[in-house]
Amino acid sequence: MLTRRIIPCLDCNAGRVVKGVKFQGLRDAGDPEELSASYEEQGADELVLLDVSATPEGRGTQVETVRKVRARLSIPLTVGGGVRSAANAQALLEAGADKVGINTAAVEKPEIIREINHSFGAQCTVVALDVARRLDKTGFEVVTHSGKNRTGKDAIEWAQRVVDFGAGEILLTSWDRDGTRSGYDLELLHEVSSRISIPVIASGGAAHPRHLIEAFMAGADAVLAASIFHDGEYTVEAVKSFLAKQGIAVRI
Repeated sequence: MLTRRIIPCLDCNAGRVVKGVKFQGLRDAGDPEELSASYEEQGADELVLLDVSATPEGRGTQVETVRKVRARLSIPLTVGGGVRSAANAQALLEAGADKVGINTAAVEKPEIIREINHSFGAQCTVVALDVARRLDKTGFEVVTHSGKNRTGKDAIEWAQRVVDFGAGEILLTSWDRDGTRSGYDLELLHEVSSRISIPVIASGGAAHPRHLIEAFMAGADAVLAASIFHDGEYTVEAVKSFLAKQGIAVRI
């Protein structure tokens, strides 16, 4: 049986971990190197590091932060934020990333997904989908630039397209739920995961371990969480212990 993955997320800005609500109102949450080492010690399966200000500021990901985190980390590391080319991806992989996350650039130029796949393999190619419910409540649309830009692009169709372009994994974040602690958007998660063949990482809204179970039941292969770990409410070890008792296969 494949084990489910628990992945802490480090949203980074100016070399510090931050956390907000719907990508806004960011507050300091700690040092990325220290948090990375702590989460690995607690039993995290992987780590995701996202440079949340790279795209809005029109720059690349802070490579030095990636190097420092990798120096403390032996588990797989996915890095995203500001990736616009295969060259950007290569710089992050050389700095210590195992996978590269692409978001805004993939929406604007989908061919970049294929370029990164061809250069480094599907296992390195993660497409991040930031998704919001449409204002008229008729479905889901892709958003970019920290949720400020509603693209009008249907999120379910876009998820299917990125698979065709060569994505090896999808990081699916509900903009509506991010930081709200109201649980993952299970409808969105089910709609996407039931239509594609690659792994889906659920993100946005976790407040307690039962939310993670709900995400797995809705189709997630892995779950991303930030606040519950950064604020010290739960350790990764405690979450995994709870999940195992509920019959969820996790790596202890």
